[in-house]
Amino acid sequence: GTVEYLYSVDSGEYSFLEVNPRLQVEHPVTEGITGVCIPAIQLNVAMGIPLHCIPDIRKFYKADPDTTTPIDFTTAKPAPPTCHTMAARITAENIEDGFKPTSG
Repeated sequence: GTVEYLYSVDSGEYSFLEVNPRLQVEHPVTEGITGVCIPAIQLNVAMGIPLHCIPDIRKFYKADPDTTTPIDFTTAKPAPPTCHTMAARITAENIEDGFKPTSG
């Protein structure tokens, strides 16, 4: 899921927008810094494959990706981020029409 905020350059303040429990279009940012393919993980979990048996998860927790030994996710330390990533979405809204989407 994601947590979304707005940042005001003028005031330097963040404003909370929403929490989304679903996969967001920005998921490549998470994939970029973790090396974990989120849609593939979701499909593996949906097929009943335990997290500790998924190679991307094992690599993220610094475990041998070719084995299936259990991982204690409450104590295991994840690998540090592999890079910096950034995503941006440009949208246009008509403030005179209740902030409905517009072509800009």
